[in-house]
Amino acid sequence: MTTLDTLLLFSLLTVLVSGLGVRLKMIGWVSAIMFAAQFVALLFMGGLGYGGSAIESSVSLTILNQPLSWRFDSLSWFFALITIGSALASSIFAAGIWAKKFHKHDGKPGLLQFAIALNVFTMLLLLASGDLLSLFVGWELVSWASLLLMVMAGGSSSQWGLRYIVYATAGAMAVLAGIGLIYHLTGSFSYADLANTAATFSSTNIVILSLLFIAGFGVKMGLLPFHLWQAGAYAEAPGPGSAFLGAISSRMGLYAMLVVVIQLIGLARLIAIEIPFSFLSLRDMLMWVAAFTIIFPTFTALRQNDARHLLAWHGIGQGGYMMMGILVLNPLGSAGGLLHVFNYASNQAALFLAISAVVYRTHTADLNRLGGLVTRMPLTFVVLLVGIIGLAGIPPMNGFVSKWLIYRSLIVEGMPLLFVATVIGTLGTILSVYKLIHNTFLGQLRLEHEHIREVPWSMLAPMLVLASVVFMTGFMPGLVLDWVVSAQAALGIPQLAHTLGGVESATGNLDMIWITLVLFGGFGVGALLFYSGNKAKRVHQLDNYAGGHFLTADDRYHYSNNFYAGLMHHIGSWYRGTFKWLESSIISIVSLLSGSTQRLFHSFHPALFLLIAATLSLYFFVG
Repeated sequence: MTTLDTLLLFSLLTVLVSGLGVRLKMIGWVSAIMFAAQFVALLFMGGLGYGGSAIESSVSLTILNQPLSWRFDSLSWFFALITIGSALASSIFAAGIWAKKFHKHDGKPGLLQFAIALNVFTMLLLLASGDLLSLFVGWELVSWASLLLMVMAGGSSSQWGLRYIVYATAGAMAVLAGIGLIYHLTGSFSYADLANTAATFSSTNIVILSLLFIAGFGVKMGLLPFHLWQAGAYAEAPGPGSAFLGAISSRMGLYAMLVVVIQLIGLARLIAIEIPFSFLSLRDMLMWVAAFTIIFPTFTALRQNDARHLLAWHGIGQGGYMMMGILVLNPLGSAGGLLHVFNYASNQAALFLAISAVVYRTHTADLNRLGGLVTRMPLTFVVLLVGIIGLAGIPPMNGFVSKWLIYRSLIVEGMPLLFVATVIGTLGTILSVYKLIHNTFLGQLRLEHEHIREVPWSMLAPMLVLASVVFMTGFMPGLVLDWVVSAQAALGIPQLAHTLGGVESATGNLDMIWITLVLFGGFGVGALLFYSGNKAKRVHQLDNYAGGHFLTADDRYHYSNNFYAGLMHHIGSWYRGTFKWLESSIISIVSLLSGSTQRLFHSFHPALFLLIAATLSLYFFVG
């Protein structure tokens, strides 16, 4: 038994134990312990995080004379680290007092733990896939496991889950068609056979394969125009489930795209193929898809008044940054794209758990019904503050490092318009996360929240650990860049020369250790000047002070409703309306075809269809 087999066995045992013990009160803590065991098993997998050799599973299966195999390389290990880490944090958060309240409101905390465990196991199977057939099996298992986590809350989550599975099924058919075409061209599902023969494929076949796989995997990523399902499906899941889904679920699409399109088919082929009647290559077109994926969902997040939906929309946009960096394909860009997978996961998990903590105490995620919670939930405020700084890409948090690498790579490669697009996306992120923290924690406290207190330590602990990860990997990004470089090596793309503090190369230097020390030095000087001045008169948080006048709690001064109303007036909602119109048009066309087919079927005798099918088959095979 290899270490990969041990990891998969631990993961399968977690599924079985959490499934059999779904009604036990302690099942949350048992599941958390078993996730911790998986995490330890991953850390001892032969140094894969530092460029170790790939590990093959001793288990293999044969289906219809086709072998299925599993193996782990440094890229698989990197994504598995994020997967199990996110599951561990979410499981601990959901194991204690949160579970009691969830159960009190007719929730099923044991089923939530089982759903997270099932998602982790299926994701590990996908990450360990050793051929196209096992990749497709893992892909489908991940899709259905995700559905369970999305719909278990009931209500509107079921509708979003149904929308998701329609998109996922269409994406799976595109992936299956691509795999079928590869089998037609190579006679094999083997990764090695595809890598060895891809150079001989015609440009037409490369375009078809690329579009099929990018569309299929792009559905899971939420790339435009396949993004309308994701925000609602992730936001309406139970809080810890949203944290797990938001952190890693959609990145399975990025992983599959990295393996099939970048590693096996080769990005060089995409660069060489020119799109007719344009100055763009196929790679350039995909980069602009990534750019629009950054901008439109990010500014859609601005319009959200539900904190969970705001974060979920950002998840779509941040995936555009990851794809953008990887498609640049120089050491800076690909490292930035891969690093952003880790950085975003740590930020998003922390933010979703922080919002879940707010919902736990206030019973609402409506930003128009919150405010002033900083003195009531100070540690949750710190977690949210650290998370939004990281998500916005501002130093000293880790999100700044990955975005800086992407920005710098676009400048080095001479892509100024794409650089501007990424900066516009960052501006939208800053505006929306400011709305998030302002409307939740700052300003005047609401009367109904006067006696609210901080959440218990079973919920605070994973949040604070995630916030610490966000800061420490921003302060010393080299800790994660070691894993990123190993993933680059596994993909066969140029590797980034790096230091503990960041990057030292001819294309740009970044030392986060010095940047962080200078920032904290500036904060220290500012604090010294502030606290050494005249003493200010304190105003109770239920009251306020503005324009030289004291305002009592009877005067609602906290501005939250219609936040950024002026900006919304200018940007409007035309972009989201466009995609909704497109989606409704497709639904109408499919419904029309379905109805027509149904009427045709009932109008003729079934034997007539059988005769037509037999005649066409004979013509095809005999003729």
